[in-house]
Amino acid sequence: MSHSSQKIGRWHGAGLLTTTLLGTSVFILPQMTIGLAGHYALLSWILLILAILPVAMVFAKLSSQYPHAGGPAFFVEKAFGVTAGRTIGMLFLFVVPIGAPAAIIMTYWFIETLLQLNAAWSLPVQLAIVGLLLVLNYRGVQFSATLQLGLTLIITLVVCALVIGGSLMPAPATLTSSAFQLDSTLAAMGLAFWSFLGIEALSHLANDFRDPKRDLVPAIMLGTLLVGVIYIGCTYLLLDVSTENTLAMVAVFDQIVGGNGAYVIGVLGVAGGLATVNVYTASLSRLTWSLSQDGVLPAYFNTLNRYGVPQRALQAILLIMSMTLIITHFSTHNLEDLIGWVNGVFVLIYLASMLAALKLLSPAHRPLVYFGCLFCSIIALGLGSKMLYALALFTLFAPLLWYQQRHFSLKRPGC
Repeated sequence: MSHSSQKIGRWHGAGLLTTTLLGTSVFILPQMTIGLAGHYALLSWILLILAILPVAMVFAKLSSQYPHAGGPAFFVEKAFGVTAGRTIGMLFLFVVPIGAPAAIIMTYWFIETLLQLNAAWSLPVQLAIVGLLLVLNYRGVQFSATLQLGLTLIITLVVCALVIGGSLMPAPATLTSSAFQLDSTLAAMGLAFWSFLGIEALSHLANDFRDPKRDLVPAIMLGTLLVGVIYIGCTYLLLDVSTENTLAMVAVFDQIVGGNGAYVIGVLGVAGGLATVNVYTASLSRLTWSLSQDGVLPAYFNTLNRYGVPQRALQAILLIMSMTLIITHFSTHNLEDLIGWVNGVFVLIYLASMLAALKLLSPAHRPLVYFGCLFCSIIALGLGSKMLYALALFTLFAPLLWYQQRHFSLKRPGC
């Protein structure tokens, strides 16, 4: 057990959640949603944030009442059995090899802006980032929470300063808004859902709180609200800015501050991107190693190097990431596709968690849970065909894990 002085409270928890949700996408996603829905992107963000709050509350209640490092996989296992819980765990496992390359592509956009690179450098630099991840993780990940929180604080201060500075400037001539289109607004919501992937992250850290029952709910709700306000502020700043450039936020920074936007936004984006991808890579290698120990994955991954790092799992994950980047580069797929596929997997994970809450939480929480289920259904509708990746994973793993669990049960003595 950790000493109470080493555990975290609600404010530190809110800061950790903010770190997880902001990443690099705070400078990119608002621009992408405007490209989809125009001025109605602001409406998409507002509706998304209002809808995500009940989901965040359900996760907070589950985490405070059932603190466990397994998070959603544990909630689902407790409600529906081992096979269902392991299926959710495998969905987590297979979402990061798609999500991490998406974050690497975002990170490259900042490097491109910072160094003024041409398109020929995109794939080599992205693969170089994968190589850097191997070096960083070979001896174990050492990024401290303090460093992560410091980076998030700087990003938050920069965005707040831009919003305040933008509000003090003369209002620009408003661009003519196109007619409202429900499909575009839902599509923008589906894309923006990426920004809230990680609400469940604090559920994995529930046992690290001094008092989970007291602190988890305010930590998750404060973090979610802060992130929502920041994204709305960024979207507002970009409404009347051309989104054809790779990073429109650089133009906003130059306009408000007077220059050096490429350097400030570029450095923050690269640092945030590398830190985020590095942490997720280390976490996924550990998850792969753990599933190998449980017999879910081959025993090949059940080894550690002399530094205690699951090197075989790490190498396999980075190889898959590299293949994803290469396929994305030479195919018609783009960053929006990768984000959509990742969002689809998390829609299933969140929906499974909401259904588990129906069994695990008291009837008083059912209105929140029903609203959470409705929210997941709306996001799935907005994602459309991008849900196929998630459905394919579920269709593949659910029967395989059921058969595996049944096979192990029959082999046990006395069964």
